[in-house]
Amino acid sequence: MTATILYTPAVEKRTLSLPLRLALASTDTPGALLDGAWWPRSRDLAAELPALTAALDPLWGRITHVTVNPTLWPVIPRKVPVDGHVVRVGWFKAEQDPHKLLLLSYTVGRWDLLVIPPQTDPAIAAWLMTAATGPLRSHTASDLLERAEFQRIVTEADQAREEVWDSEGGHGPRATAPARSA
Repeated sequence: MTATILYTPAVEKRTLSLPLRLALASTDTPGALLDGAWWPRSRDLAAELPALTAALDPLWGRITHVTVNPTLWPVIPRKVPVDGHVVRVGWFKAEQDPHKLLLLSYTVGRWDLLVIPPQTDPAIAAWLMTAATGPLRSHTASDLLERAEFQRIVTEADQAREEVWDSEGGHGPRATAPARSA
């Protein structure tokens, strides 16, 4: 797998009318593997990163660098302009979980976000955001995605069994018993 790295000296400013899908964990859990979850609408880093880093700058200090694993990102720009500054983007294939985004700030530190795939069902995405921001946060990003996939499969199997049950005469409309008169 090769990563495509583009140098874009000037990218037009894009305004998104849709709200940012981001959940951040409390900072009172030392040693947690994740600091939150981000659910981008696409795999276009140049379009998605400006809104994310602009939202995080006031909370975590100016984000200066972002790293990703190129496995799931088709194009990785070297730089992304964000509200008056530039965020440098790098990648690590073997060293970084493919479902994690690493954000760096010179002044404050480092944060790790679970990246929820854009096509994820909203119910599963909500579960992932809760799991990534819960008090324990002891699972890796890939582990959470595997658990979510297992949950999706179990839910679909349960729905299929219920549909078969209904088609074979189970769960029909329940008639209420007439009230007895005294």
